[in-house]
Amino acid sequence: MIPKIILGKGGRATRRLIGYLYGPGSANEHTDPHLVASWNGFAPDPGRSPHRNPKQVEDQLAVQLDQPVKMLGENAPATTVWHCPVRAAPEDPILTDAQWADIARRIVAAAGIAPEGDEEACRWVAVRHSDDHIHIAATLVRQDGRRPRRDHDIRAVQREARTIEIDFGLRRLKPGDGTAAKRPTSKEHFKAKRQGQDITTREILRTRVRRAVAAASSETEFFALLEATGVNVRPKTGPSGGVLGYSVALPGDLNKHGEPVWFSGSTLAGDLSLPKIRQRLADTGPEPVAARPADPWHQATAATERIPDHLTHSSDHIAQGQLVALGGALDLLPFTAPAEAKRELERAAAVFERATRSRITADLDSARVLRRSIQTIMLTPATTGDGAGLAMLLDAALIAVAFARHWHRTHQHAQQEAAAEQTLVHLQTAYAHVAVPVLDDLARRTPGIQTKHRYARHLQQAVPDHADRILKDPAWDALTTVLADAEATGHNPATLLDQALGQRTLDDARNPARALIWRIHRLGQRHTPSPRAQAAMARSTTRRPDAPTHPSVVTPATAPQQPHVRRR
Repeated sequence: MIPKIILGKGGRATRRLIGYLYGPGSANEHTDPHLVASWNGFAPDPGRSPHRNPKQVEDQLAVQLDQPVKMLGENAPATTVWHCPVRAAPEDPILTDAQWADIARRIVAAAGIAPEGDEEACRWVAVRHSDDHIHIAATLVRQDGRRPRRDHDIRAVQREARTIEIDFGLRRLKPGDGTAAKRPTSKEHFKAKRQGQDITTREILRTRVRRAVAAASSETEFFALLEATGVNVRPKTGPSGGVLGYSVALPGDLNKHGEPVWFSGSTLAGDLSLPKIRQRLADTGPEPVAARPADPWHQATAATERIPDHLTHSSDHIAQGQLVALGGALDLLPFTAPAEAKRELERAAAVFERATRSRITADLDSARVLRRSIQTIMLTPATTGDGAGLAMLLDAALIAVAFARHWHRTHQHAQQEAAAEQTLVHLQTAYAHVAVPVLDDLARRTPGIQTKHRYARHLQQAVPDHADRILKDPAWDALTTVLADAEATGHNPATLLDQALGQRTLDDARNPARALIWRIHRLGQRHTPSPRAQAAMARSTTRRPDAPTHPSVVTPATAPQQPHVRRR
């Protein structure tokens, strides 16, 4: 159940609101508008007065609601109207008028508009014109002339809504922390529906601005990217000519006066204001130029693989910075994906956006490598290759998002935890679209039987507890191809297996061979070690008969408790 508080001001604010509630609605969506409850139980109802002119009854109702306000004359407050739509979820049962009346009384009591038993409280009405919601309209002067005590009414109403969900058996929403981006209004939803759009203009602009922030390395580049994606930009300048903020609009999105509908960055989301964007760009400055540029897919994957460790062992500020960077990466990945995976990646990015927000200040500098490597991928589309890079990165992102879900759970961030959970579903689907063709191609190039036997023997020596599962895994043939490709370029396959096994436990891997493929693929494409280095690594992997089977692998008995991850 979603309540949303809207305040109104002006001499005719109450009359305008009553007229809207009993009118047809902006898209003829109002059906049978009528009162279900009021401050005194017998307020005039324009929807249930068949022998009177409805407009006259609307006037009468507005006058009665406004009476305490008018009594104050010039001392009346500037803001006089408190409007709260309360909407049930689509899957909820249809409530009766009596049930909605009870909900309305509980909402106004929680908000401080009309505490239970207070006969001098504010005047209010609850109007129903649809199966799934009501509108509560109140005036913000008590009948004794005082102002209502409605401190923190938004939080109080949200808390009451969570209790109402339990009492009425409705869909239970996660408690929020005030960090979510502003939701589109009902008017915006109806407008999108009239225009045949699945999402509102506000949501389209929010996505495009987020992508521009993720892809930009400077403020100038940010604005240029916005315009390149078809967004109209209007800078807000100060007296000195400096840019203080910005607004954005979609071409063709006009109001009733034929003017563009502008949204400031801060109304799209708190972290999309220009000061916040400037801070983000400054905190993620460019990395020093490397002597030999690395593969950006490998860099992005390595940075993503470090996120679980940051979420487990680093400060909350660094952890939050990692989540912001991961969200930026997900914003841009759809541009690198094939058509069948693009839609799921777009959904994953849209959902995970909520998981990037909390009241913890983000240390963005710690996530610089991930941000820069994703930007490099965007600038060099030729590096996308055969899909292996994207599959490898998505494999690491799935683990990172699972740890993000656990991190939010431990911090009691309910909405963010739910967002991470939903993100995993979309990422799993996208991963399947990307990875399956690559794995099938690898399996078709599997090496000869003797080479496969040699790899199998090393597995049985290195990880006897998992060797049988790996050998029976459908991805075993693809794994042997990756090992053979690495061996052909001069790598020692036994050493690569040891390194991969040491870097990732297989205890929670549903498909252990697939879990190893991408890491070995990345390790195998690194610069081939010199013969002396290969000899040193070979000596380091030689074991005494009484040595542990694999000293690098953390056993379940000694491993710290981590979130369960369903591996592919």
